[in-house]
Amino acid sequence: MFLENLDSRRGGLARHNRDGNGADQRSFEYGVSYQPDWLKRVKVARQLEDGRQSTKTLFQNPTLGPEAESGDRVRTRITSTDQSLDFEVAVTDPQASIKRIRIAYIVAGENGKTEEVEFILESQNVPTE
Repeated sequence: MFLENLDSRRGGLARHNRDGNGADQRSFEYGVSYQPDWLKRVKVARQLEDGRQSTKTLFQNPTLGPEAESGDRVRTRITSTDQSLDFEVAVTDPQASIKRIRIAYIVAGENGKTEEVEFILESQNVPTE
């Protein structure tokens, strides 16, 4: 569990991370540790053999919107035991202007080949187009 320190700019205490989970296009299971007042959803994208891209919502925040202001620091962790995947993203965003974060991660594929998987973290704090 990740904890945030007292946010001196906004005078409030950021909420603790929550834990969620989901599965991708290939049924790999993932854990998501997220800040409930920042993260809206996580999508996962993979290149298909025919050159097209497949994108799936991996996780959707079950809350309808932020209940409090998120802190200046955005932190999200994604893990997958199935793929030996574990990373955390921590970004300082004092103006609460980050709309989307993209992470390209290399995983071991079939027959010793590697595969690039892209994770898209979307914020619920910034208005959509």
